[in-house]
Amino acid sequence: MMALAQELFPICRSITGEGLRATLRAVQRRIPITLQEVPSGTQAFDWTVPDEWNITDAYVRDSAGRRVVDFKVSNLHVVNYSEPVRTRLSLAELKKRLFSLPEHPDWVPYRTSYYDRSWGFCLSQRQLETLQDREYEAVIESTLAPGSLTYGELLLTGETSDEILISCHCCHPSLANDNLSGIALATELARFLGQRRHRYSYRFLFLPGTIGSITWLSRNEQNVSRIRHGLVVACVGDPGPLHYKKSRRGDAEIDRAVVHVLKHSGKEHRVLEFSPYGYDERQYCSPGFDLPVGSLTRTPHGRYAQYHTSADDLSLLRPEALADSLETYLAVLRVLEANLRYRSTNPKGEPQLGKRGLYRSIGGLPDPERQAFAMLWVLNLSDGSNDLLSIAERSGLPFELIHDAATRLTEHRLLRRETSPLDSVR
Repeated sequence: MMALAQELFPICRSITGEGLRATLRAVQRRIPITLQEVPSGTQAFDWTVPDEWNITDAYVRDSAGRRVVDFKVSNLHVVNYSEPVRTRLSLAELKKRLFSLPEHPDWVPYRTSYYDRSWGFCLSQRQLETLQDREYEAVIESTLAPGSLTYGELLLTGETSDEILISCHCCHPSLANDNLSGIALATELARFLGQRRHRYSYRFLFLPGTIGSITWLSRNEQNVSRIRHGLVVACVGDPGPLHYKKSRRGDAEIDRAVVHVLKHSGKEHRVLEFSPYGYDERQYCSPGFDLPVGSLTRTPHGRYAQYHTSADDLSLLRPEALADSLETYLAVLRVLEANLRYRSTNPKGEPQLGKRGLYRSIGGLPDPERQAFAMLWVLNLSDGSNDLLSIAERSGLPFELIHDAATRLTEHRLLRRETSPLDSVR
């Protein structure tokens, strides 16, 4: 995951253009995503796919010919989606086009102008303070012309057509945690799942933020009913604790699964209620779709100082944080894959476990009392109406313990599955 983030970091990405395609092609070298092109001008509900933006160079040059702001030093130096310009102007006029962060004088901010034709430059406050009162040349060698919006899609077919959606945005330029960590984790998750059997089908989307998910939804409106669970991946590489933002429903199975995994992880975490602000979960959860899609991050957007600045660089990413985020995603998927309903085959009174050797088999396991306790909970609540996650929630026991108990009881014909068997994603 770190290697992919390092490879992608220098690329100037946006919501359209060659930088976005180069990013998706790098992902495509690792997993077999299909690239989709949607022409500029295409209507997507209330939105329109914009003209394609590409950039080759940009700078502010002083009267001595020195580049005092240079796109080739950092692609954050240009307001993303700036229209082409070549002009001379005074310092006072230039300052109207400059953006800095006085509170962080060494950082360059990230700014965009996707849907308003404009242009500008971003620089550190220290750079701004060195500019002398003289004439400057501002040049942006970009194009804004009809083209297309590109996104990547991968469907890993499972035993059923019911889908789990994994979505990440891939439109930011050199921002490591807010963008690249999500791309890297989603790519590794798809690679891992692609090597294993699973009950659910998994749909991975690599999209430019907002316009990408809205465009995808507009092109797939007839199929979204297959999505049973979903997660939006972003900001998963910083050292902060995990945060889960619930779906609009608030009590969907995905919400319950993530909250359960975090609760039993023993690690610091926070659970946030849904709000219509954030990443693409707000599109999937819009009232016309109301899909069960939450967002599992580490420090959420806007809550770490480096967010949308040049300080969100590769040094902010921690390999151990990425690994922990990946394992948490896998733990959630294990719950979803194994969350079945069972029915007791011997519901009148408590079945005698000892004569079936179950207590003796428990004796060789760690914490045998909890194993026995899990079996009793499963037997008592398996009336066909409770899934295993409900039993875990009510008993206070970890899902894995409840699932293991159900598996053992099924092997001894004390339970029968109410739905099809599941394969593990371990």
